[in-house]
Amino acid sequence: MTSSATRRDPYEGFPGRVGRTFAESEPAWPAPAPTGKAPNIVVVLVDDMGYSDIGPFGSEIPTPVLDRLADGGVRLTNYHTMPLCSPARAALLTGLNPHRVGYAMVANSDPGFPGYGMQIADDIPTLAELLRDAGYATYAVGKWHLVRDSASNAANDRAGWPLQKGFDQYYGVLEGLTSLFHPHQLVRDNSPLDIDEFPDDYYYTDDITDQAIAMVKSLRAHDQDKPFFLYLAHNAVHGPLQAKAEDIDHHRGRYDDGWDALRERRFAAQKAAGLFPPGTELPVRNSEAGLDVPAWESLTEEQRRLYARYMEVYAALVDNIDQNLGRLTDTLDALGELDNTIIVFTSDNGGTGEGGAEGTRSYFSRFVHHPGLPDDWTPDVDRAPELIGGPRSLVHYPRGWGMASNTPFRLYKGHTYAGGVRVPFLLSWPDGAREGRLAPGLRPQYQYVTDIAPTLLELAGLRRPGTRRGRTLQEPDGTSFAPVLSDAAHDSTHHEQYCEMSGNRSHYRDGHKLVTLHRPGTPYDDSEWALYDIRTDPTEIHDLAAERPDLVKELSAAWEEAAWRNGVFPLPDGSGALARRNPAERRLARPLTLLPGTPELERYRSSRLISLRSFDIEVLLDETGEGVLVSHGDQGGGYSLYVEDGRLRLAYNEYGVLHETDAGLLATGPHHVLLSATAEEGLRWRFTLVVDGTERAVSDSVHQLIGMAPFQGISIGVDRKSPVSWPLYERHRTFRFTGRLRSVTYRPGPPGPDSPEAVATALREAASAFE
Repeated sequence: MTSSATRRDPYEGFPGRVGRTFAESEPAWPAPAPTGKAPNIVVVLVDDMGYSDIGPFGSEIPTPVLDRLADGGVRLTNYHTMPLCSPARAALLTGLNPHRVGYAMVANSDPGFPGYGMQIADDIPTLAELLRDAGYATYAVGKWHLVRDSASNAANDRAGWPLQKGFDQYYGVLEGLTSLFHPHQLVRDNSPLDIDEFPDDYYYTDDITDQAIAMVKSLRAHDQDKPFFLYLAHNAVHGPLQAKAEDIDHHRGRYDDGWDALRERRFAAQKAAGLFPPGTELPVRNSEAGLDVPAWESLTEEQRRLYARYMEVYAALVDNIDQNLGRLTDTLDALGELDNTIIVFTSDNGGTGEGGAEGTRSYFSRFVHHPGLPDDWTPDVDRAPELIGGPRSLVHYPRGWGMASNTPFRLYKGHTYAGGVRVPFLLSWPDGAREGRLAPGLRPQYQYVTDIAPTLLELAGLRRPGTRRGRTLQEPDGTSFAPVLSDAAHDSTHHEQYCEMSGNRSHYRDGHKLVTLHRPGTPYDDSEWALYDIRTDPTEIHDLAAERPDLVKELSAAWEEAAWRNGVFPLPDGSGALARRNPAERRLARPLTLLPGTPELERYRSSRLISLRSFDIEVLLDETGEGVLVSHGDQGGGYSLYVEDGRLRLAYNEYGVLHETDAGLLATGPHHVLLSATAEEGLRWRFTLVVDGTERAVSDSVHQLIGMAPFQGISIGVDRKSPVSWPLYERHRTFRFTGRLRSVTYRPGPPGPDSPEAVATALREAASAFE
């Protein structure tokens, strides 16, 4: 049989023999099957965890499971990652530098350039795809954040969702953060789940661990031999910080003496454990403008009590991660699988300073980065101490604790200094240790996040192919560090690496690191480079740039070359380009009618109807009843229009502060209800309620919900999951409407004074202030 351009020979490549009859033929069953007893692989990726936050890297937080894994495994003490989550995840799962994959930034922007494409191309296979090709079962649970927010809805083509990128099953949250008590949009496989209400004892970290355990148990029930790859990507410890009360109780009083004392204790533990060479110094507190940390002793007693409570919640999150890892390892042990399972534990980037100097109990108001915030903007709300860390508070800790998380390094997540990119890394594989493929202990060798995929492939006995499904694959950037795992004296396998994040840059080569802390709007030139020898100065204290101008010039030229080769340009500037979105998204601001029974509208899709603009919500009732007519948002901010005791009311949650507007009695029968929001100067809305053409009520002026808020999407006839109004939730739970609701129509109005166009202008003006 011959082939043509459009017809393939059906026998081509068949390893058996085909004759005219079965008797004249020899069968074959080609199928991927790992050679020997291939190891299972579990990658546990934590979000925003600093270098010192677990016991094996100096923490006081009890992490007995990680301690045991570290004792029998390898700790990479000089492991580097990207400073932000989506880029780090893209690099980890592909082995390519993130700009090449299209993740120069988190998957929440769309300025229209290749480095910001937010889509893993077909010629860049993920680790899951390569392992599945080789016969592995592949599972992912938890945070994905490798699909752009605008592509996270049920109408999307799902090209960037986990199942399309090599995973057999997925359960988790596609976006970068969520409530751990009331996740805003859970996805199973390729479908968002339509959930009204979570059990009172629900906790997301427990849930994704339950799901991971169930996947492994199901596999073993059906196939005793097939190896598996489990990608367990926690949303914890990313803000908002929320933890179970019993876990918080374990840490009461632990942080009363503050972040300065904590840094000292953790650094002493790190030195005693041999994580750093003799002579390593602890830097002074971060003091850079806008990133500075006050002395703990300079705080008031009230501030200390509040800030210590925030850190108790954070410690509870870490504690809970370890507990859940213990449940997973116990399951593997019960199945007889633990010894032949490679377990990697690490973080996507360093600890964060996003909580600001004071921290917050109102995460989404603190997280807003609009350049035109009015003077009366409040990035915090008052919450009783017993509510901090629970479902009614969206907490983030002050950056002083982020500094302590990153002990002994400088700065935070988002920066290319070590605080943003050096994180804990441990790898356990008992069978590999017995076979001499892993020699337990510490490794000071420099390795990078792109090295994880090639290392795991080598440990599994696999080679990365040059082609896949007829397509030539892009070459990886990472290099396997399997030789380093087996031989503590082996040289690093990664000798040079560029890095860029939001204009912060660095270039590493054989122990020297060139790095910038870029001030927005300032020129990108050699004057901002600092140079460190991180072999003798891993905490980046002694700047050698003035002494070694030749090396600065050499490494800066190397960074420039690497940037062009990897798709880093264009760099962010004061033009406001990062606020730009694909013009095709303008269609998302057309009027939209929602009928009863419509599942909750996804967060980003919902936001396009109201963000930075005036808007109307038209509610058509065929018969009055009790309950919620329309809701949009949660405990972090939102609004809910409802009927209770026959009265029409509006609840507006202003980032945690609840406002109520009473529009009076709603008589039985059909009604036309109109809720109008008028965008006013200073990022404000004023709501007007009109019933059957008669104005009933006008609210006070309130701050608009911008940035990531409202986080939960639009629901009609019910207030799902995290409620807008907690008192209403306590009285009626989700409060489904009992009357007959015909439709709810959103009519986006004109952009307000703080529209995206105004944002871009304001960004340019803000940047000019630095020139």
